[in-house]
Amino acid sequence: MTFTELFFDLVYVFAVTQLSHLLLSNLTWAGALQTAMLLVAVWWAWQYTTWFTNFFHPDRRPVRLVLFGVMLAGLVMAAMLPNAFGEHGADRGLAFAVAYAVIQVGRTGAAVYFFRGMPVQHANFIRILFWNALAASVWIVGGFAHGNARYALWLVAIVLDLAGPPLLFPTPILGRSRTAEWDISGTHFAERCQLFLIIALGESILVTGATFSALPFTWDRLAALVIAFGGAVAFWWVYFDRNAELGSAVISHSTDPGALGRNAFTYFHLPIVAGVIVSAVGDELVIAHPAGHPTWPAIATILGGAALFLGGHALYKWALSRRVSRTRLVACGVLVALVPAGPYLPPILLTALATAIVAAVAVRDKLTVSGFGGAPGS
Repeated sequence: MTFTELFFDLVYVFAVTQLSHLLLSNLTWAGALQTAMLLVAVWWAWQYTTWFTNFFHPDRRPVRLVLFGVMLAGLVMAAMLPNAFGEHGADRGLAFAVAYAVIQVGRTGAAVYFFRGMPVQHANFIRILFWNALAASVWIVGGFAHGNARYALWLVAIVLDLAGPPLLFPTPILGRSRTAEWDISGTHFAERCQLFLIIALGESILVTGATFSALPFTWDRLAALVIAFGGAVAFWWVYFDRNAELGSAVISHSTDPGALGRNAFTYFHLPIVAGVIVSAVGDELVIAHPAGHPTWPAIATILGGAALFLGGHALYKWALSRRVSRTRLVACGVLVALVPAGPYLPPILLTALATAIVAAVAVRDKLTVSGFGGAPGS
């Protein structure tokens, strides 16, 4: 990992914060859908750039210039996030779509040029460029639309974006790619995805700290801050204590690192990141109102964020080992079972229970690794 990549990631610190604030400001089904759709675009822009820097060293001057251009377009894209579906006319949504299109098409077009002397990789990135341009055109058309038409068009664009890698980018004349052609550095790829999770966790801590600082001091609010921090630590422990190192080792020794990078990291990290962002919104709601009866949006973010994280991590572990993590599935089941009791519990207690469940998964992992029990797949 290079300083150029770390500098590039600063834009995505801003983007994750924007997504968190978007969901917090619109805790409805429509707000959840908007946040989910925009998160896919943000994640996809970052992920494709991670693949790009896996093929081209970020400290080469031409590559660095491409990254700075992508970074600027990413800043515009992130700035437009709160009103991409808003009431300020089509301009903000169109600006978001154009910025996203510039990132996807511009960066992949640069890869096509850089690989002009290597027929296999050149053809591979032409296929990717075809799919990027196809999805980008639908994003831009959606930017001109209003209301439900924008939702519909952008959902089509997301389907096109998500369908390309599993379909191996079928393209007229050139046919499909092969995952063997996606010869990535597994260690670098894993480290980049791990860093993005750190970005999401950092945003969670930033949100809870800023919320606590802006409100009048009370002891129950301080307790809520402590529990929210404990939740972030529990997320970190589940992901990083051993599993992150395992993921790096598995992909670096894989006979098909491209396929594993696509499944375990590109797709299955998305719900993990989403879970952290949703939980950060729940933490902010709990710190603002630690006592009383939680609203349904608060219940959904507190329990749903933890379930998303653990469910995504179960998929990630399955992709690495082809074993189902029963511990994570049971924990998700317990979180779902708590939903009916949610309205009768103070928010601070509900978030404490969610934190305890995630922490229990981390403890179970530790005991299994230490030899104190646990069958394969636990």
